[in-house]
Amino acid sequence: MCGVTEGVESPAPSSLVVAVDAFERHLTAERGLAANTVRGYVNDVSDLVEHAGRMGVTDVAGIDLPVLRSWLARTASRGRTATTLARRAAAARSFTRFAARAGLAVADLGSALATPKVARRLPAVLRADQAARLLDGERAPRPSANADVVEHAVAVRDQAILELLYATGIRVSELCGLDLGDVDYERSLIRVIGKGSKERAVPMGRPALAALSAWLEAGRERLRGPASGTAVFLGVRGRRVDPRIVRAVVHARVAQVEGAPDLGPHGLRHSAATHLLEGGADLRSVQELLGHARLATTQVYTHVSVERLVRTYERAHPRA
Repeated sequence: MCGVTEGVESPAPSSLVVAVDAFERHLTAERGLAANTVRGYVNDVSDLVEHAGRMGVTDVAGIDLPVLRSWLARTASRGRTATTLARRAAAARSFTRFAARAGLAVADLGSALATPKVARRLPAVLRADQAARLLDGERAPRPSANADVVEHAVAVRDQAILELLYATGIRVSELCGLDLGDVDYERSLIRVIGKGSKERAVPMGRPALAALSAWLEAGRERLRGPASGTAVFLGVRGRRVDPRIVRAVVHARVAQVEGAPDLGPHGLRHSAATHLLEGGADLRSVQELLGHARLATTQVYTHVSVERLVRTYERAHPRA
C-alpha cells in the first residue's frame, strides 16, 4: 500500500464511490435518518474513501484499521476539534459495519476504531424564573382598527412557538413539522415525528394549549396562503415556518430576559428537561418526553441539575 501524497487530490476509485452511494441509500431508506444526518455521514465517508484512494485502496475491503487511523490523523493535523474527530469516527464505523453486512467486505474492519474522547460541556439553561419572564413578557397586543394584522398574527405565532417549545421540549425540526392533525385538544397532546421517523405523543400544559389555540383560531388565518397545506406554524409568506425563523424568534426573546444566557430552541429543550427533573420527574419519563433513544443521552440533564445544586450550596451555605 503506498503512502498519501499531500497536496495531490485524486478522485476515489469508482468501486468506492458506488459503495458510498449504497451507504447513502441505506441511511435514508433503511435507517430513516434525517436529511442533515445523512448528509453529514456521507460527507465524512466521501472524504474517507478519497483518502483511502490516495493510499492505493481500490475497494471497501481495503479500508482497514491503519487506513482509518491515518484518515483521522490527517483530520487532526488540519486542526479539527475532538468533536469533529468523534463524529468522523462514528461515520466510519457505520460505513464499515454497513459494508460488512452488505457483503462488500468480509469483516467489519472499523469496529475496533476508537472514538476520541470529547469533553462533555453542560448545556446552558434558563432558570425557572427566567423561563417565566420569557413567556410572560412581551405578548401580542390586542389588534386595533389600524393595527397591522400580519404583525399581530406573527406576535401570536411567536408566543405559541415559545410556549410549545418550553412546555414540550420538542426539537425545532419537530415543531416546524407539526400538522393540524397532530394536535389533540381533548388530551392536551401533540403527535411528534422525531429522529428515525419515530412517533411519540407529548403532553403540553394549559398555557401552551391556550397560546396554540389562540394562534390556530385567529393568527394562522391571517398568514394562510395557497402553500400553507396542513402546517401548524406558518411564515409571513404562508408557507411552513422555517427553523431559522424559529431560532431567530427564540434568540430575540431570550435576549430580553435580564441575566439569561444566549440560547435558541435547543436551549429551551434543555431548560424544559432540567426543570422537569428538578421538579421530581423520573429520568425514564423525561427520556420518553424528549424522544431520546438512549437513557444515557437524557442523563446529561441530571448533571445539569447537580451542577446547579452545587452552585446554590456554595452560594447559600455558611460553611460551604
